[in-house]
Amino acid sequence: MTLLQDTRRGEVTVRDLSKSFALNGQRLNVLRNLHLDIQSGEALAIVGPSGCGKTTLLRILAGLDRPDAGEVLIDGHPVQGVGTERAVIFQEPRLLPWLTVLGNVAFGLAVRGLPQTEAEIRARHYIRLVGLAEFETAYPRQLSGGMAQRVGIARALTVQPEILLLDEPLGALDAMTKLTMQEELARIWRDEKVTMVLVTHDLEEAIFLADRVLVLPREKGPGPRLIDIDLPRPRDRSESRFVAMRKRLMGEFGLH
Repeated sequence: MTLLQDTRRGEVTVRDLSKSFALNGQRLNVLRNLHLDIQSGEALAIVGPSGCGKTTLLRILAGLDRPDAGEVLIDGHPVQGVGTERAVIFQEPRLLPWLTVLGNVAFGLAVRGLPQTEAEIRARHYIRLVGLAEFETAYPRQLSGGMAQRVGIARALTVQPEILLLDEPLGALDAMTKLTMQEELARIWRDEKVTMVLVTHDLEEAIFLADRVLVLPREKGPGPRLIDIDLPRPRDRSESRFVAMRKRLMGEFGLH
């Protein structure tokens, strides 16, 4: 049973978005006139070569960076900074080492003024959701990388966001843990019904988790492309259509 509010929406609208940075005395355009609509409850993956603007776009959606031009709307309202309807999960979970798993997950709720008892009840729900009920009294130093990332996911979910923004959340994990965590993210997205935007370098991960994949080009490449991942869930990585989709995505980058 979810504790999330039934009134959430989580629709994202990106209009004519541009962002550039100064590099060696020149302007590097990482996003140019981008238009994008993300539906409520959709899982969108963003892929592309290094420097194409994946993380920049995610940070703009999160309200951590401002675009040079254009706008981002959440449920029709302009993004003007960070907001409680959005939660961000980074590659490093950034846990507070002096707090237990329970303390880390409940921390954001305490900052928002939620009474301690209520904060701990909600935190325990999400700790169970990510499969760490037996570790709520453990400290970060006692956790594996995959367990620490689960704590980070639970902490993000406790604030009951409409939109979950993930920046390479599994990139630092070993291969087997990464596969397990991909399964966990797919389950959490299905159960919690959040809108999920995932930045990843892993094309197979994008296919496994996303409804659509946004392919961002290098600065002088072709424009962004949206690819529908029309595969049944749960997804089988060995199934012929999955393999064909992986080959198609690799072809977007000239890979074989």
